[in-house]
Amino acid sequence: MTSYHKPDEKTLQGLKDIANKLRINSIKATCASNSGHPTSCCSAAELMSVLFFNTMRYKAEDPRNQCNDRFVLSKGHAAPILYAAWAEAGYVKESDLLNLRKIDSDLEGHPTPKLAFVDVATGSLGQGLGASCGMAYTGKYFDKSSYRVYCMMGDGECSEGSVWEAMAFASYYKLDNLVAIMDVNRLGQSEAAPLKHDMEVYRKRCEAFGWNTYVVDGHDVEELCKAFWQAKQVKDKPTCIVAKTLKGKGLKDIEDLDNWHGKPIPKDKVDAS
Repeated sequence: MTSYHKPDEKTLQGLKDIANKLRINSIKATCASNSGHPTSCCSAAELMSVLFFNTMRYKAEDPRNQCNDRFVLSKGHAAPILYAAWAEAGYVKESDLLNLRKIDSDLEGHPTPKLAFVDVATGSLGQGLGASCGMAYTGKYFDKSSYRVYCMMGDGECSEGSVWEAMAFASYYKLDNLVAIMDVNRLGQSEAAPLKHDMEVYRKRCEAFGWNTYVVDGHDVEELCKAFWQAKQVKDKPTCIVAKTLKGKGLKDIEDLDNWHGKPIPKDKVDAS
């Protein structure tokens, strides 16, 4: 069996820097549109950085390539950080990020398949994992291809029964090419998510549904690199990476606080951060 090699310090620092750039561009985009969900983007920044720039295999210039790993942003309201990742990868012009939600822009408030790097429209919460199961099932049993499927969910949407139906499906069909990422940032739209930061309950639930499960610090790039690598070694089980994060991570007087869901960051607070 291959053994894990920890990325060198230069690589880890690069991933941290990309995460912060994704945060900054998400904030810039939502400030420009005066709408959106920047705090939901900020909690996912390290997850997106490690996924897109250390873990996933894809041709950045050809998002529809059939050999690419697939990514589904089930928490579709965090679309700005998905667009920022594709800008960092070189497919989207960074200047276009400032056109978020404009009437003539394809960068809508939630991802839609009119974009070449989006396979399924998301935003109606609880739907992404089911779609990802379909992709993973197709990859394993029909295409018989090596591409992997990654699905990022929010903790709030894990209250949807459709999530757990998909969890049951994935383990029954042994979808070892599927990785679900739970961005457990504790806060939902109007109040805390039911389990808050009770990571052990998340772990037990995922394991009870037959998933290989890792609980990680969602802001620790080294820990994330290892967890995604480990997921690739597992056979006959899907993997869930349960990531403890903070909503609005990195934003002064906003991080981990209520009442910042779906609100652009005021300019004075952007400058302070």
